[in-house]
Amino acid sequence: MKKSILTLSLAASVLVLGACSDNGSEGEVVVSSKVGDITENDLYNEMKTSVGDQAVQVLMIEKVLADKYEVTDKEVDAEYKKSEEQLGESFEQFLQQNNQTEDSYRKVIRLNLLQEKALTDGVEVTDEEIQAQYERQGTELNARHILVEDEETANKVKKELDEGGDFAKLAEEYSTDPGSAANGGNLDWFGTGAMVPEFEDAAYALEVDEISAPVQSQHGFHIIQVMEKRQVEDQPALEDQKDEIKKELAVGKADQEALIPKIAKMMEDADIDIKDEDLKGAFDDIMNAEAPAEETPAE
Repeated sequence: MKKSILTLSLAASVLVLGACSDNGSEGEVVVSSKVGDITENDLYNEMKTSVGDQAVQVLMIEKVLADKYEVTDKEVDAEYKKSEEQLGESFEQFLQQNNQTEDSYRKVIRLNLLQEKALTDGVEVTDEEIQAQYERQGTELNARHILVEDEETANKVKKELDEGGDFAKLAEEYSTDPGSAANGGNLDWFGTGAMVPEFEDAAYALEVDEISAPVQSQHGFHIIQVMEKRQVEDQPALEDQKDEIKKELAVGKADQEALIPKIAKMMEDADIDIKDEDLKGAFDDIMNAEAPAEETPAE
């Protein structure tokens, strides 16, 4: 799944709270024993104490998003199938580790898709951008890099390369990437989505044999050289991928920090009245979120 403000681990707790929301009486017995019973009300209060605020947030966010955006069963099925294919034999283990069943995981997917639609609402993606991304996805690169911790070292290495230094030897000397340094910086073949965005953008902009200026990412500063390019075999037609590419580009262009304030406005418009005194402050963090400051145009 793409970026999400909610975590998968909350889902099981949310489902329990949703099923045990009748706290006006003792409720039905959910566990019986010789030493005493556990009622729906007991369970509700225990869950409310441990994850109540977070769970109520999840449930309310789902309601306000579903009121404005639609997620179809077909969309959920497609994402579920994608997770199955990506994880393969590890998929069942993934569900177990996250306390999920097939049904509860589908609920998580639906909620994430609702968030995604809210996040990308109003984001424009052009046909030219879609075409460019399609062409990128149809190309694989064989590249190498030198990763260093600071910009000063990166500039020093780039200067040595510009003066004719051997890339492989400099990678072995300077690179902090344990997976490639001893191999002359070689990363082997990779396609889109395999590297962090800053690295990918820089690598795909290079011609064969061209060496990049230092590129900063979360890992440090990279100096990249593309050694070969090749076309992906059996790439599906653009029309078969257009909607997915458009969605991915929209998510990438969207302002992630704007989602919470957008949800806060929707919750404000929903006129929420929290009846349970213990949960009165459940939405404070969301409702007090500030919208990102708009950039002042250069004069």
